Parts: sequence; C-alpha cells; structure tokens
Amino acid sequence: MQITRRAGLSLAAAAFGIAALPRLVAAQDVGQGFRYPVEDGDVVFHPVDHASMVIETPGGVIYVDPVGGAKAYANLPEPALILITHEHGDHFDLPTLEALPSVRLITNPAVHDKLPAAMKERASAMANGDISEAIGIQIEAIPAHNTTEDRMQYHPVGRDNGYVLNVGGKRFYIAGDTEPTPEMRALTDIDVAFLPMNLPYTMTVQQAAEAVAAFAPAVVFPYHHRGSDIQEFAQLVLDGGSGAEVVIADWYPDDAA
Repeated sequence: MQITRRAGLSLAAAAFGIAALPRLVAAQDVGQGFRYPVEDGDVVFHPVDHASMVIETPGGVIYVDPVGGAKAYANLPEPALILITHEHGDHFDLPTLEALPSVRLITNPAVHDKLPAAMKERASAMANGDISEAIGIQIEAIPAHNTTEDRMQYHPVGRDNGYVLNVGGKRFYIAGDTEPTPEMRALTDIDVAFLPMNLPYTMTVQQAAEAVAAFAPAVVFPYHHRGSDIQEFAQLVLDGGSGAEVVIADWYPDDAA
C-alpha cells in the first residue's frame, strides 16, 4: 500500500493526535490496516477489494459491502455487523453473505427486499436520512445517487445509501456509489471519508475533489476507483486547499498479482 501526504498534514495530525500518522504508516507497512485512535481504542480499516472493506471498532467488526466469497475474508476478524449500501453486484452478493457468519445486517430498503426470509430476520432497512444504532455505534444513512442527467439510471435518487459511522467521538463517512449530493456537501466534522470515482457510475476525480473541498474531511481515501487517475485526484485535493490528507490504499490486490 502507498500513502500520500500531499495535503493537510497538520490538520490530520490534529484530528488523530500527533502520533497517529506515524502509527498509521507502521500499521499499513505490516499489513494491519489503517489505524485511527478514537475514545476507548482504535478504528482500523482494511481495504478488501474495490468497494469492500472491513472496519475494526472498539464495539465490534463491521463488514461493508462484502463480495467475493468468504475466502476473501479468511484472514480478517469475523464481523459483528454487515452494512450494504445498495444492490449492485460489486456491493451486494447473496452467496457471500450466506457464507459469512449470521450477524446483524443493515441495508438500504431495496436490498432488504431482496433478502431471503431467514436473512431478513436479522436484517433491518435504513432509508435515506435514517439514524440507527448497532454494536454501540450511531449510524446515519446518507443519500447516495447520481446527479448528472445521463447517469441517473445507475443510482436513482432515494434508493441507495452511504453511511456515517460515529465511533468514539470520530465520524467516518463511507459514500457508497454516488456523485456529490447536497447531503454530502453539507456533511460536517468528518474525520475520514471514502469516496468513489469511476465513470460512468460515480464521480470523476474532479467531482470527488470538489466534494472534498465542500465538506473538508480530515482524511480521504479514494476507493471504488478502477480506471481513474487517483494521483490526479490527490493533486486536485491539494490544489483545492481543503487541508484534507489523501490516503492511497491497495483496493485491487488481484491486479498486482
């Protein structure tokens, strides 16, 4: 994994503590993920592939949009919660969910409708704007949709979710598949953001950089970015003056094999 510190070193250090950035580099160097201190412990992000990630929190482990079969998660801690942003196959894969431990699921309503009856018994649906709680974490469902007219068929208004996780006094935003929405631009106090950027389905790198300038997360990970120039994104964020630090992680391990 590579990390760029092109923007906002002092802001990120203030957000996560002076020791946080050296610890972050050490953690990823030994394959332990990207680590951020919160009250009562740490949050550790493990990129898995494309849009799938594993998040360790003091209250339990969260799988976000797990796909690729259980084998992809064999060396990662087991989940206490699974979050699904929407129904597309690179985010929602029923065989993978059936192969994983039978823990609580939170999905958008469209995915909830597609779950088998037995799985619905442990699942709950969050619509845009809903707030819920699981494993001691407050979860906010943020609208995720296209805004460009000729892309609206991919992610229509009102169907899909992003999520803000409030963990130990920090706020972590996982955007899902979206372009910059008014709700995204209006976010405040985001410590870490994960933003997608690939055409024609989500944002251009220019749109993503403009979104960063609007809501000014302390740290931003480009993800779901196959085919995009993420170094250009990092430079645009630097030029935009938001102070956000860009972290470039390995979301496509199979591509390097």
